[in-house]
Amino acid sequence: MNTLLTINKDMERYSNSSSGIFAYEIGDAFIRIRFKESGVYTYKVSIIGRSHYNNMVRLAHRGRGLNTYINQNPTVRKGYS
Repeated sequence: MNTLLTINKDMERYSNSSSGIFAYEIGDAFIRIRFKESGVYTYKVSIIGRSHYNNMVRLAHRGRGLNTYINQNPTVRKGYS
């Protein structure tokens, strides 16, 4: 595991340390996720839809279930930029 992970000033650390997610940033029309092993991915409302975006924001704040949600929803899993 990479122990030198960094986040920018706009990102918040994901509270579940056993997750593959390290940090996230929420904007009006996107959620950006820093994964521990694979970099930063941006999920835009215009691609994944408002419902998925809202669910991802809720899970990010809760600190549990976001990685599972991404992996179980093909629209989200393939909808990053």
